Amino acid sequence: MPSELEELVEFLHHGNTQIRQIAAKSLVPYSQGTQSSIFKTNQLTPVKDLKLLVKDYAPIAENALTILINISTDPEILKSLAEDDAFLESNPKEPNANLLSMLLANLAKSDSLSRLLTLKRPPVPSLSSATTALDQLLDLFNAGVHGKYNPSATYEYLVYVFADLAKFPSVANHLTVAPVPPLTLLLLHLSPSSPLILRLATASCIRNTLLALPTPTSTIPTLLPLLLPALLRPLIGPDPPFTDEETALLPEELQYLGPEQKRETDVRVLGEVVESLYLLVGRGGEEGKKAVKEGGAYAVLRELHLGVEDEGVRGCLERVVDVLMTEEGHEKILGSMRGEVGEERGGQSGGVEGESEDEKVVDIF
Repeated sequence: MPSELEELVEFLHHGNTQIRQIAAKSLVPYSQGTQSSIFKTNQLTPVKDLKLLVKDYAPIAENALTILINISTDPEILKSLAEDDAFLESNPKEPNANLLSMLLANLAKSDSLSRLLTLKRPPVPSLSSATTALDQLLDLFNAGVHGKYNPSATYEYLVYVFADLAKFPSVANHLTVAPVPPLTLLLLHLSPSSPLILRLATASCIRNTLLALPTPTSTIPTLLPLLLPALLRPLIGPDPPFTDEETALLPEELQYLGPEQKRETDVRVLGEVVESLYLLVGRGGEEGKKAVKEGGAYAVLRELHLGVEDEGVRGCLERVVDVLMTEEGHEKILGSMRGEVGEERGGQSGGVEGESEDEKVVDIF
């Protein structure tokens, strides 16, 4: 005899709208914890029902999406969702677009979503002329991040999708291609005035892209004019105490920062940004190292080292400065970064702790 919970799950595909709505709402609390296994019964039939409910009336779809977000950490359910091309299609103006973005960010943990780079989609009038899913998502984010496209959505979680997919060399390369590299359009979201979720996702996307680039010594130098100022700005506090000589080395847009300038306060974002600088000097070859060194980075890193207490961030700062002050080859740095941060993915800051005694740098500031 089925339990009450098993009977409740059966109502997800009931013909009566009100009954489906009550069932979906009542099941939300069971989508976390041990009882979430109820959604895996009968060869994932409840998951199949929830996929259909995502396109149901908005209140029903909202609860269905909440459940799917919660249970998509299960490998079997993740596979079912991430490998379903039809399920990945949606209306970008739908009222639950933010929840759909959150679910897609979870699905990006599946390697199968790298196919978004080549997955064909018809152009979306008034939004995107692109014909691949990834390019349409990039256009959607850039058009709608401030609610300009869909008043019900900001699409911030899409950057986590880009960050996770950037671990694939093909996607990393795509994010950095001319004439307007998509990665550079994300840089403004590193500003402390942006929401934390957006700053952290953007910083992770930059770092993952730099780590996965298949031809870094030729690609990174082309990005430096835009990338270096964007990475240095959140590391600078108000009225920075730089000498005239140090100020003159900085990119022009950073030479006149006043009391309104704000330094990033979240250590996770700081860690990702500093690691990105480490990758610029480590994977960008001599040209990358020279550009960072001659772009005033040392003074910025010195003041940040004085102003931050987090040992992980401080350790990474010391490694960047150590490389800038030595002739260490970029291949050695690449190996170091792969070992320290290569296993981490979007949103997780790796490589700022755990160095050996021989790797620690003393008296570099």
